[in-house]
Amino acid sequence: MIEICPRMRSARKSRSKNRKCYCTLLAALLTLTFFAGCDVERRKTDAELGLNPQQIEGRKLFDNYCDRCHRAYSTKGKKGPGLKGIFQHQYLSLSGLPANDDRVSDIIRNGRTDMPGYGQVLTSQNVNDLLAYLHTL
Repeated sequence: MIEICPRMRSARKSRSKNRKCYCTLLAALLTLTFFAGCDVERRKTDAELGLNPQQIEGRKLFDNYCDRCHRAYSTKGKKGPGLKGIFQHQYLSLSGLPANDDRVSDIIRNGRTDMPGYGQVLTSQNVNDLLAYLHTL
């Protein structure tokens, strides 16, 4: 068997340590990159958003029925479209229907292709509260 001189043995150990450091650094950078791409931000309180009592009730309804498929403060959707600025446009993004209270109420009550209708679950007041909240987005 060939004996490796002490200098070579030391150089191999040094390279091995360097590889471990590079791997750790790469893992840290990848983790940082992953979380930097995340669009998660702290949820603002009702007071920070300046919501009135009706809008607060609408936000609770949104959290219970809509949040699983829609993002309130983003144009990026989950299963359904993001709702930020829903009433800031003339037409709704997916259906092309007018972006007004009547059309959005109809969608909430009757549903759409992939969205269940909530007409049997929500009262007229609930729908009005939800609309009041959606107008704040």
